[in-house]
Amino acid sequence: MSGTRHVRLFRNGRNQAVRIPREFEMPGDEAVIYREGQRLVLEPTQRPSLSRLLAGWRPIDTDWPVIDDPLSEPVEVEET
Repeated sequence: MSGTRHVRLFRNGRNQAVRIPREFEMPGDEAVIYREGQRLVLEPTQRPSLSRLLAGWRPIDTDWPVIDDPLSEPVEVEET
């Protein structure tokens, strides 16, 4: 982290807001905020990659039914 800065709080409608200095900018357009004691912690949200999402899933332990899936017959299409 690149040190600390004092910032001013302001009102935006009924919400309290803070302008984040450029050196503290986060990627994306969403973040998560939560309390740790008296501190407010602001973290960028990260969309999980597909491989990370799939790696977190538990395997499905089931016997899938056999489905008769014959090849389709050719179909002639008439032009109009």
